Amino acid sequence: MEEYTETEPHATRTPKRNVSQGMKSLAVLFILGTASAVAGLFMVDSSGQPTHGTAVAATPPPLAVTLLSATDMSDSTVLVHQTGTLKSRQTLTELVVSLGANHQDANSALQTLYSGDLLDARRLRPGLTAETYLDGDHLKALSIRAEADRSLLITRSQDGNWEATALNARLTPSVHRIAASIDTSIYDTARRLGAGDQQVVDFANAFAYDVDFQREIHPGDQFEIVYETYVDERGKPIKSGDVIFASLNGQALSRDFYRFTPSDDQVPDYFDSKGESATKFLMKTPINGARLSSSFGKRRHPISGYTRLHKGTDFAAPSGTPVFAAGHGVVVRASRYGGYGNYVKIKHANGYETAYAHLSRYGRGMKSGKRVRQGDIIGYVGSTGASTGPHLHYEVYIKGTPMNAMRLKLPTGRKLAETPEILEEFALKKAEIDQIRASQGADIGQALLVSASTGRP
Repeated sequence: MEEYTETEPHATRTPKRNVSQGMKSLAVLFILGTASAVAGLFMVDSSGQPTHGTAVAATPPPLAVTLLSATDMSDSTVLVHQTGTLKSRQTLTELVVSLGANHQDANSALQTLYSGDLLDARRLRPGLTAETYLDGDHLKALSIRAEADRSLLITRSQDGNWEATALNARLTPSVHRIAASIDTSIYDTARRLGAGDQQVVDFANAFAYDVDFQREIHPGDQFEIVYETYVDERGKPIKSGDVIFASLNGQALSRDFYRFTPSDDQVPDYFDSKGESATKFLMKTPINGARLSSSFGKRRHPISGYTRLHKGTDFAAPSGTPVFAAGHGVVVRASRYGGYGNYVKIKHANGYETAYAHLSRYGRGMKSGKRVRQGDIIGYVGSTGASTGPHLHYEVYIKGTPMNAMRLKLPTGRKLAETPEILEEFALKKAEIDQIRASQGADIGQALLVSASTGRP
């Protein structure tokens, strides 16, 4: 890639300070009040540690006052500021060019982000915001709002090269509680009260094993959601986090769930007030949109011709269909395995193991020793090994013995009462969440507060 170097005009007087063009551009942005890219942000170095104080929008900070004298300002060109958002199927380079920058500048500036691992071009999402600061079609500075709490600022250095700086918002964690009766749907009611899409999804996931949200939710049913939120130094909400409490009191079900991460397996989950997990132990069908094509039991093998025990269940599905981990566990094998082809085996608690064969490829990062959660993509349907067509061969073992997954009475999710020390940890977390709920208006009952404070659910 050809490198563009800016040619400086000959100066008629000696500048008072030797300041890089990139730093001048940054300071001019502060002075002009176009601080939407840096308002409420502070600089961090490569290790993530802050290197400067917080910038305040439209107020010239000490950095700008120190760097720019009257002479600097008279030599500085007033830059044209353009803002745009990334559209579906649009590249970031195309967006920056559409905002007025020439193609070479756009490519060079963005390459600074990619080569410095500050931005992954493969994970860009529509709606990402870009701001350009231009002298004609020459790009002087570029700001990318990579995430709600993180911006990237690219400026020119004195030698004409590009320099990138990460600007992270100084966020304060908080929690927010919403509670209401359902009128049309939980989604509509929760969104109207300020919850985001992800919070509604998390709420639904907590109850997914217990209630059919299309048929078993009725007007007048009541719900409560307590979720994490993060505000900047001006108190403005920047992003929302995990749901830490979910409650549904309706015709079909009345149950509460608390988000808790046991210290022994480090897998966050939702547990009811007794410490029983919301999720079931294993999925019977770790694949969506597939049909059962061959059952567990003795059969004549379609390739070898021998009659022998078919140790698993086959699900016919198009090649490339995602395959999910049937439960929480640790991958013990992710490699080619004879007639099984591309194969993954996962060890779960209580002597259970699951295996997945004939995969076309593995899920990202899948290798021996990797810890997975129920529902994680561990691979994709294929026809590798001794296979006559694309399908998933799924096996369940209990203490080394193959079992029929379709007839297996699978245990419910984890019960913390089986590990008293973990149950005690949960009781403390539950008490903390209940105190938060009470402080935000929840009527959780004096008896509940007393039992929570003693560490006994």
